Amino acid sequence: MIIDKIILRSLNPNDWPTISKIYAEGIATGIATFETEVPTWEIWDNKFIKHCRIVAVQNDNVEGFAVLSLVSQRKVYSGVAEVTLYVAKDCWGKGIGKKLLMELINLSEAHGFWTLQAGIFPENVASIKLHENCGFRLVGVREKIGQRDGKWYDNHLMERRSDKIL
Repeated sequence: MIIDKIILRSLNPNDWPTISKIYAEGIATGIATFETEVPTWEIWDNKFIKHCRIVAVQNDNVEGFAVLSLVSQRKVYSGVAEVTLYVAKDCWGKGIGKKLLMELINLSEAHGFWTLQAGIFPENVASIKLHENCGFRLVGVREKIGQRDGKWYDNHLMERRSDKIL
């Protein structure tokens, strides 16, 4: 099975050209992010937690990535982070997303994160199912939370509470 050949490792700056292409594919779907343009490496690098970044690699090709960002600068929320996960379009449905998300969960707990959250478009059924399969639950629907290309969109707020950090 192809998933057995996937290697997970820490993301590094040399991965950016491929990561930015994968992210662009997600943007193009219209249901993966409110963003409409790929940022520069510097902007992207500053947004995400340095020690919680992984890539899935097969045959020396990065096929997906998963990273965390803080939801708040307030100390009380220091263990709460938002998940960002993308898989290359030609690798969808091969289990790479689940492998990335499960490893990101383990990595987050090793670094003291007790709650992970994800904001997902309701139209992105595959992402919702992936998160559910990895222990996330629907907290609620944020109605018309943001606009993309002049259209308002709802967003499912999903979260996973660690059972290791009590």
